[in-house]
Amino acid sequence: MLKTRFTELVGVEHPIVQGGMQWVGRAELVAAVANAGALGFITALTQPTPEDLTKEIARCRGLTDKPFGVNLTILPSIKPPPYAEYRQAIIESGIKVVETAGNKPQEHVTEFKKHGIKVVHKCTSVRHALSAERMGVDAISIDGFECAGHPGEDDTPGLILIPVAADKVKIPLIASGGFGDGRGLVAALALGAEGINMGTRFMCTKESPIHQLIKEKIVANDERETELIFRTMRNTSRVARNAISTKVVAMEKEGATFEQVRDLVAGSRGKMVYANGDADEGIWSAGQVQGLIYDIPSCAELISRIMREAETIIRSRLEGMMSGAAQRQAAE
Repeated sequence: MLKTRFTELVGVEHPIVQGGMQWVGRAELVAAVANAGALGFITALTQPTPEDLTKEIARCRGLTDKPFGVNLTILPSIKPPPYAEYRQAIIESGIKVVETAGNKPQEHVTEFKKHGIKVVHKCTSVRHALSAERMGVDAISIDGFECAGHPGEDDTPGLILIPVAADKVKIPLIASGGFGDGRGLVAALALGAEGINMGTRFMCTKESPIHQLIKEKIVANDERETELIFRTMRNTSRVARNAISTKVVAMEKEGATFEQVRDLVAGSRGKMVYANGDADEGIWSAGQVQGLIYDIPSCAELISRIMREAETIIRSRLEGMMSGAAQRQAAE
């Protein structure tokens, strides 16, 4: 068993997190992750209303007695959702850990902390991690450039971003972007993280509430099957490569504005991808970790395998290397 500051902070067995994912972070997936000893997050804004979120939290509690949390992502919008009402639903439901993401979460962090809720803030740069630490969050989830969704605008891969952040951030750090197996977990720990966050890998599990054809598409894809859209708009998003994302990238190269691509990238179309299984129906998030995904296990099977692989690497390979080096040194 691997114990870290993060597992101690949130009360889970394994240093593995299933972060909030739009249209994917639902009770059946989150409960399966929790029952396997990791930490899952319900995605608040996947639920149409704060009342629906309250019901989804209750549904998850009916499926697990283990710790789980809720993700609340704050994004700029012409017509923003009622964040304060979603926040209140989280508080009144007795949730003990929240993942925040997006713009300036201070108001939400302050309110959550008043109620004894642990806050994990998701960010894409060291400067934002340090800002969140000053806001009083309890842990940071740092996204490398490999990640699905928004990797930020610095294009810094995890191999650099994780240790740089670990050198400067004093609170527990979770590594995100490109993780899907035990090798990644060991690497993240070696780089200074206290665990890993996985999105795309958890999309491709039996309990994931998306269409089987999309899961099979992720398995078939390799690490090259993503596109970076909204680059010209300074709001980069890594999504699966398909007919729509390729078209959006081409339009951006020709100088298209957001208004000109709005209908192509509508969230309602992305939601239908997961519902109907047509990978070309809309934009959907996927990371470069697709190249490391070869099957569709249950969450329990996946988490058990990752932990088994990690412990084998540490005990057999790394300790074996140390023993071999010591023996060679002694012989000399």
